[in-house]
Amino acid sequence: MAEDSVRRDALALTAGRFYVKLERKGCEQAVFTEMGGLSVEMTPDEIEEGGVNGFTHRLPTRCKVSNLTLKRGIVASNDFYAWMMEAAQGKIEPVNLSITLYNPDGKPALSFNLVKAYPIKWSTPGFRADENAVAIETLEMAHEGFEVK
Repeated sequence: MAEDSVRRDALALTAGRFYVKLERKGCEQAVFTEMGGLSVEMTPDEIEEGGVNGFTHRLPTRCKVSNLTLKRGIVASNDFYAWMMEAAQGKIEPVNLSITLYNPDGKPALSFNLVKAYPIKWSTPGFRADENAVAIETLEMAHEGFEVK
């Protein structure tokens, strides 16, 4: 029984929707269609001890967080492009942001709170006149870490 409820909760998280709230004037109302790249990685240091051939000591090192990638359909506003250009000119304005995942019932299921995020890449897709696909703008951000609630 408990196993079934765990599976049902996992399905609810994958089937939900999410909202991103940035603490930056003009960008806080953006709606994104995709989010990716949240991960934490620790690469252990390997130390070989003289005379010990049976194993190598593996000691933990610092954690490294990956960049966050957000995608949305292109809209008339150019807020994210403007933010990127400000950063390119040395006017980096880090912001805190929260990503809340909602289950199909409309209740918050999971939140990620990122600390001091700033843009490092903004891109648009190639445009083709013979395609009816939605143009997706991509914003990649570096950050100092995140917490899961």
